[in-house]
Amino acid sequence: MTEVIVGCCGFPTSRKEYYATFRAVELQDTFYNPPDPEKLRRLREEAPQNFIFTMKAWQAITHPPDSPTWRKSRFKPPDEVRSNYGYLKPTKENLDAWELVRESAKALGATYVILQMPPSFTYSSENLRNLKDFLDVTRERAFRIGLELRGDWRDHAEELRKILEDYEAVTHVTDPFRWFPPETRTSSYYFRLHGIGPREVNYRYKYTEEDLLKLKNLIGVLGSVKEVYVMFNNVYMRDDARDFMRLLRENRLSP
Repeated sequence: MTEVIVGCCGFPTSRKEYYATFRAVELQDTFYNPPDPEKLRRLREEAPQNFIFTMKAWQAITHPPDSPTWRKSRFKPPDEVRSNYGYLKPTKENLDAWELVRESAKALGATYVILQMPPSFTYSSENLRNLKDFLDVTRERAFRIGLELRGDWRDHAEELRKILEDYEAVTHVTDPFRWFPPETRTSSYYFRLHGIGPREVNYRYKYTEEDLLKLKNLIGVLGSVKEVYVMFNNVYMRDDARDFMRLLRENRLSP
């Protein structure tokens, strides 16, 4: 039976209460600032033994410093190497940042590290080359890499499918209401739900019972895969995630 792992992108309540309700969380703080392996090790020790952590990779690897998300960062790239950050460029700065992420993920015992690419990381020969070069250098066995691509990448599904076939430890992270992942031999899927609406994100959206039933049915067509992560990333994520777990229990699926 497929294991469905339900959680939230960040803690929407106290950690003690969250641990009592859910069995997985995707950490967001690791995106904005350099992750702290010791802090994450303590978080791992605090959580229940079988609790599942995933984490977003530090934005230094994925987002150039002129991205709006850098406004929340305490880290300021030196001017002389500023252009070396982001977009998965195979630079010393990006690879050093990845080593910190890698060390942090191991301290946390993370099952996934999410590379959330900005919308400006469009499909191009340069970005495709950077992506492949980065994945070549960072082949990982301790955890899976979740690759969240946006924008016009959905028009190049065949090229993306080839990447996923070549790098077995990489999962295409999608919002299934917007973009269903290409069919591959993967045994693991990872869904991030940003709300339904005309734009790619609609954080103030509250999922209806009909939406959640549709989501359950979408998971059902994946076949006999090992696991599916369903991580809610909207204002009402705590309530929506709990409602979805209830729905899975009622239908005798693994929440």
